[in-house]
Amino acid sequence: MRMKTEKRPAPIGYANAGGLRNLPRNLAVDLRRNAGLYLIMLPILLWFLVFCYAPMFGLGMAFERFTPGKGFFASPWVGLQNFRNFFESIYFLRLIRNTLVLGLLDLAIGFPAPILLALMLNELRSKAFKRTVQTISYLPYFISTVILCGLIVLFVQSGGAISNLLVGFTGGKSVNLLGNGDSFRLVFVLSGVWQFVGYGSIIFMAALSAIDHEQYEAAVIDGAGRWKQLLHVTLPGIMPTVIVLLILKMSSLLSVASDKILLLYSPAIYEKADVIGTYVYRVGIINMDYGYSAAVGLFNSVVATILLLSSNAISRRFSESSLF
Repeated sequence: MRMKTEKRPAPIGYANAGGLRNLPRNLAVDLRRNAGLYLIMLPILLWFLVFCYAPMFGLGMAFERFTPGKGFFASPWVGLQNFRNFFESIYFLRLIRNTLVLGLLDLAIGFPAPILLALMLNELRSKAFKRTVQTISYLPYFISTVILCGLIVLFVQSGGAISNLLVGFTGGKSVNLLGNGDSFRLVFVLSGVWQFVGYGSIIFMAALSAIDHEQYEAAVIDGAGRWKQLLHVTLPGIMPTVIVLLILKMSSLLSVASDKILLLYSPAIYEKADVIGTYVYRVGIINMDYGYSAAVGLFNSVVATILLLSSNAISRRFSESSLF
């Protein structure tokens, strides 16, 4: 016997029937009912349109021998020639190597640092000490990059505080750490950890606060100590957040902080410090080769998209968490 299903009435103000025919009316009613929410969202939409989508028209320069006097439509079309010039350039392998090295070092050192800080803060019982540590760790994030790099230069130059501290440990001679490629990479990565570790721990602290405390109580009843609770309750509880942020981090593997590198490096260490972002700046802004620099930047974006999709697919295949 077939049971009758009760037909629910449509919301007040909406059309009784759905479908494309009533879509304009339903949209008009929704805009009228939620005008305040759409008004709040309008500045965000305008920001994305102006700064994220409108500049995408400039990608056409990557396929042109672009000159500002002729504009987008009159500049000669060269197809993939700018990409071929980049792949055949003597700088190609150097740029890829340096970008990958700095990106992987930042991934290996910089990504786990906020997680470790959040885990340590979560174990503190003194709320006053915990708030003090959090406040101190957040402060470097709010220092502008120019001021931050100025402080780094002062600290690591010959006779600087960090250089003299290393002399006390090693017994060597005080040198400018930014004058050597290998030490430059270490200074760059560790200064990034110092700048972002506190601010990056906020989201992990939020994930830790969302873990059900009954799981810890059950673990204690089963005889689990603090280490066992960390392994079997805390880490699984924050693992979805870690995976999502790791996927996002993989997408920016080749997008190292080029603005910071520009403020710290010098031509003497280009061999180990020059990355794709700084090369795009030199070629596009200084040499004014806009088409070629656009092609290099587009190549970087395409590789970043491939890394994002690949890491998301791997995460979805082997775990229950993914970005989309």
